[in-house]
Parts: sequence; C-alpha cells; structure tokens
Amino acid sequence: MTDAAADPVYKDIRAAILAGELQPGAPLRQDEIAKKFGISKIPVREALRRLEVENLVTFERNKGATVRQYSEGEVLQLLDIRIALECRALELAIPNMIASDFSDMRTHLTDYAQRTEVAQWSEMNRRFHHMLYEPSGNQPLLNMINDVEARLGQFLRVLVSTASGLERPMREHNDILMACEAGDIKTAVAALRQHIETTQKEVAAFLRRGG
Repeated sequence: MTDAAADPVYKDIRAAILAGELQPGAPLRQDEIAKKFGISKIPVREALRRLEVENLVTFERNKGATVRQYSEGEVLQLLDIRIALECRALELAIPNMIASDFSDMRTHLTDYAQRTEVAQWSEMNRRFHHMLYEPSGNQPLLNMINDVEARLGQFLRVLVSTASGLERPMREHNDILMACEAGDIKTAVAALRQHIETTQKEVAAFLRRGG
C-alpha cells in the first residue's frame, strides 16, 4: 500500500526537479507534500528516499529533504561522463545517418540560430545532440546519456548555455554536422569532444566567478 501511495508523489516531485520547477537547494517539506496529496508522511518519506537514491534529493540533519545541489567538481565530472558517452554514441550513429537526418538537423540549426532566450538555447542544444545520437540505435547508451542529462537538470543545462553563449556552440554544431554529412567519423567525434571540453572549461570559469 505504501508503494502505491508513494508512486504519484515520487513521479510528481521527480518531474518538477527535472523540469527545473524545483531548483537546487529548494526545501521539500514532508508535511506540506502529504497535505497536497492527501496522504500521511510515510509514503512521502518513501518517495523522497527513492529520489535520494537517484541523487535528486538529499537529507540533512535539522534541515530535512532538499533538492540536490551539485558542487562545481560534480558538474565537471558529469560533463566528463558526457564526453565518453556522447562521443561513442556519435561514432555508432554516423554510419546509420540518412539524408533526412541531415536535412532535419540543418532545419533545426537554422531555427536554433533565430532564438534569443537562454532557456530556448538550452532546449535547442539538447535536441540537436539527441538528433545526432538517435541513429546509433543503441538504446541502453541513449538511456545513459539521458540519465546524465537528468542529473545535470534544467537549472544546470541553462547554466551551461549561459556560460557558452550562442555563437561558439552554433559554429561547432555546424562543424560536427558537416563531418557527419561527409561520413568522416574521426573528424566528427574529435569535433564533438572538443565542443564538450570547451563547454566544460567555460562552465568551470563561470562557476569560479560565482556564476
């Protein structure tokens, strides 16, 4: 019974965290959540413990549950993992790409260049990278990439876009796509690696400056 009662709480809070509606450090008051769902605090606590296992929530003595905050080091480590996973996904994807893939990505980048809001850049960037990797056909690998993305969260994805701006990523996205269109796996993967490593350095500098 507890599991069934905890499920909607778990799903609701998880979705809010990943959508950026609950930001890092936000308190998760069990009594308020229980009242919202019309249940006792026991299933609420179970839902929060599940989210703790997923590194989305932390429990602190005398403070209770809060949305997980990542340190500078942890953010940079997640970007290291992105490099490994996404370079492999692109390597697998390029041989499977067809004309419509390239056309769709070109259209997407044209639309991307017209956007002016940082949050829009973040979403357009996320979608472009997904379009690059989808032809890999390796669903477990894509799931791992999605998991890292979820751990970064919407708040941190926007931070990455804020730190990187639009011009440099757009130029590099075009370079990656051109190499994919030429079927040049080595150049495309090297360009993607450089792309994420540069973002990693920009994020590190942004955080050091207190961004």
